[in-house]
Amino acid sequence: MIKVAINGYGTIGKRVADAVAKQPDMEVVGVSKTSVSAEAFVAKKRGYPLYIADIGKKAAFEKAGLDVAGDVEAMLKAADIVVDATPGGVGEKNRPVYERLGKKAIYQGGEEHEVAGFSFNAHVNYKEAEGHQFARIVSCNSTGLVRIISAMDQAFGVDRVRAVMVRRASDPGDVKRGPVDATVLNPATIPSHHGPDVNTVLPDVNIVTLAMIVPTTFMHMHAIQMDLKKETTREEVLKVFENHSRIGLVRKATGIKSNAQLREYAQDLGRPRADVWENGVFEESVSVLGGKEFYCFQAIHQEADVIPENIDCIRALMGTVKDPEESIRMTNKALGFVAIR
Repeated sequence: MIKVAINGYGTIGKRVADAVAKQPDMEVVGVSKTSVSAEAFVAKKRGYPLYIADIGKKAAFEKAGLDVAGDVEAMLKAADIVVDATPGGVGEKNRPVYERLGKKAIYQGGEEHEVAGFSFNAHVNYKEAEGHQFARIVSCNSTGLVRIISAMDQAFGVDRVRAVMVRRASDPGDVKRGPVDATVLNPATIPSHHGPDVNTVLPDVNIVTLAMIVPTTFMHMHAIQMDLKKETTREEVLKVFENHSRIGLVRKATGIKSNAQLREYAQDLGRPRADVWENGVFEESVSVLGGKEFYCFQAIHQEADVIPENIDCIRALMGTVKDPEESIRMTNKALGFVAIR
């Protein structure tokens, strides 16, 4: 069993912990919090040992009825590998500790590529991860883009990508940002950072991205255009998506044309937290013009699509499962991945 520590038990960390706990070859040795919160009580309910960044706050946790197993360093010493799910920028500060303890670590997309020196996607560079001490899961938007671009590139060759990201304003529980009533260019300059982030995994892809934020809390929406090297048809593209383990087709027959409807659909499927782990490609939007111009809309759940990538990255860094398709199969099966089709 791979012993996994989750440093940072928030939006991503709590999902990674639950996903790790479901894997047949992994166990959660601990999760960390900086202060008493609802998530700390969730960790207690889940039975995850709770560690804290500042052991001086132990009394406050215990007063709230939360047992403290120790400080973060004690958690790291008990682990084979750590998933760093701390806020962006904090992971970089944690790296010297991981280096001193000789621990492998997985960072999230809030950190720069240079923090790990290797950015990961299970379908693209799984085998390259073995031997690395550190890896970084690219951001939720980049993960969604890498999946669909790599699938299209393998099938038809991709000459050029242009994508517009309509981004959610905040996560559903992020009340600190408050009500919003604006569409904000993010950034106003072109290109956005998402294209270069994709290039950390797919360095040869010609991609330009634009991004804006809108007043919603659930999911990003992408409008994607690709110039293909080989002529194809809409039917052939749909077959590629149907056969992909982490691309789901939102069928026209469902009547789903919004993020809100897709969320309810995922909830009705019994997904924990209504999580959509795969790209939600809208079947009706898939178009091929003139044989080589591809277009589609896809929905990306910002809290969820990177979770299975973290699980596969654990196996890749540890070298316990050599075949990427086998790891992907194991991850999806353990999550109860009933794909959106």
